[in-house]
Amino acid sequence: MKLRVGLIGLGEAWQQRHRPALRTLSDRFEVRAVCDQVGHRAEQAAAEFKASAVDGYRALVGREDIDALLILAPQWYGALPVLAACEAGKAVYCAAGLDLELDVAGRVKQRVEETGIAFMAEFPRRQVPATVRMRELIATRLGCPRLVFCHRRIAVPPGRRHLAGCSPQHTAIRDLVELVDWCRYVVDREPTWVTGFMHGGGQTGEDYQMMTLDFSERSSPGTGPVAQISCGRYIPADWREAVSYRPLADLQVACEHGIAFVDLPASVIWFDEAGRRQESLDAERPMGEQLLRQFHRAVTSLVRRTCDLEDAYRALGIVQQARRSHELGRRLEL
Repeated sequence: MKLRVGLIGLGEAWQQRHRPALRTLSDRFEVRAVCDQVGHRAEQAAAEFKASAVDGYRALVGREDIDALLILAPQWYGALPVLAACEAGKAVYCAAGLDLELDVAGRVKQRVEETGIAFMAEFPRRQVPATVRMRELIATRLGCPRLVFCHRRIAVPPGRRHLAGCSPQHTAIRDLVELVDWCRYVVDREPTWVTGFMHGGGQTGEDYQMMTLDFSERSSPGTGPVAQISCGRYIPADWREAVSYRPLADLQVACEHGIAFVDLPASVIWFDEAGRRQESLDAERPMGEQLLRQFHRAVTSLVRRTCDLEDAYRALGIVQQARRSHELGRRLEL
C-alpha cells in the first residue's frame, strides 16, 4: 500500500535524512503536498516530488488526497497540525519533537488516543547501530548500567552570542527530550527522581541545562543507576575550531563489568577486564529509511502503535519537571 503524504516543515534533517528516504521509498510513499514557513523552500521540495506547495497546514491537512502527515520541523503552529490530523483521521509522523507545555502535550496525547490515529515520534538515537550494539553489550558482556553520562554541545547560529528572546519552551527542550528518551532506552527502566539546573536567563538567555535522573527504587534513592544529561548552547557557530574542540562522547555508560563510550552513529569503544575493544558498525539501511519503514508498518498494520506517543510524553514530562526542580531548588519525585 502506498501512502499519500503531506510534509509540514522542512527541517535540518531534510537533505540528509528525510529527502533521500522518501526518494528511496517511492514505492511506499507519495508526496502530494508541502507546507513550510519559507515559501521558496516549500516550492522547491514540491517541484522535486511533483507535488503541490500549500499555504498553511489546515489547507494541507484538509486535502482528500493525503493519508498521513510528516511533520519534519518545528514551526509556529505548535500542536495544531497534530490536532487537525486527529480531526481528519490522518496518521502523523512527528520528527519535530513535542515542543509544548506539558498540559498541552497531555491534551494532544489524549486526543490522539481518542481518535485512534497512528502516531510515531522520531527517536533516531534509539535506532542507530551504536545504540543497538550498546544494548547488546549490556545484555551480554558489560552488565547493568550504573552511571550514564549524556552530553550535547550545540553551536549558536552565526551573529547570535546567546539565545535572548527565546521562550523556555524553545531553549533546549527538543534536544533534551530526545536525550532523556535515549537514556531511558539504554537503562531500560523509568527514572524515579529528577534534579535540574539551568544557567543564564534574562537578557543573556539560557545557555546551559543539566539534569540528573535517578533510576533507583523509590524507597532507596541513590542506590540504582543514575544518568547525567546536559545540553549547552554557549559557543557561536562561527567559532568553528571551538565548536569541534575536544568533543565529549555522545554517551558514556559505566556498567557492572565494564565501561563503554558511544559516538553516533556507529562507533562504540568499550573496556572490561580483558582490555579495550573498538567497533565501527554499519547499518543495513540509512536511518531515515528505517524510520519511515516503521511508520509505514504502523499505518498499514492492524495493530495500533502507542509506545512512541507514551515515550515522547513521558520524556517531555521529565524535562518539564527538571525545569521545575531548578525553580524550586530541590530534587523532585517523578
